[in-house]
Amino acid sequence: MSERKIITALVTGGAGGIGSAICRRLAADGYFVAVNYNSGRERAERLASEIGGVALKADVADAVEVAAMIEKFGAVDVLVNNAGVADYGLFQLTTAEQRARVFAVNIMGAMNCAAAVLPEMLRAQSGCIVNISSIWGEVGASCEVVYSASKAALIGFSKALAREVEPSGIRVSYIAPGVIDTPMNARFTREELAEVGPIGTPEDVAEAVAAAIGSE
Repeated sequence: MSERKIITALVTGGAGGIGSAICRRLAADGYFVAVNYNSGRERAERLASEIGGVALKADVADAVEVAAMIEKFGAVDVLVNNAGVADYGLFQLTTAEQRARVFAVNIMGAMNCAAAVLPEMLRAQSGCIVNISSIWGEVGASCEVVYSASKAALIGFSKALAREVEPSGIRVSYIAPGVIDTPMNARFTREELAEVGPIGTPEDVAEAVAAAIGSE
């Protein structure tokens, strides 16, 4: 990566459990952080005020909204594709609309945001993109088939894009957390969550993001 100092960071889904921890960590590390949100405006604006950043609304599944967000914010040095939705239940009971929405946010959202920030990163010959996948994208999860498939696609996207942009000084990586104590998992008891492994915290993911950005 070039010596140009990374000063701005955009975190999609920044007002959520993991997203807010990432935003706080990057702000503490000296980044000017854009807290992206689709719903939850009050939480996003409150967080942005707390960390000295800015709240930006956009549905990441909508490429037009994403382009408008990037145009408003300006050059992005670090993009953290954190926005995600889950759909728990038997695969055969999911609807086409449910399946489409999960993929629209979890993988197309990441692609939309990456496509929007890459032109400036390519001009600068530097930048960093971190995609938040899931352990279920690597091993799969019963009753989370669509979610697992979308996160597996995000891993493939990360690996391929990393190869493509590496000659331009841009780094792309992914993080695949296990079970994290967030509102997304509130439907399960702690005993149920513990059955699938140790329970992590949003701060654990934020630490991994910081390490990915800071790696050479």
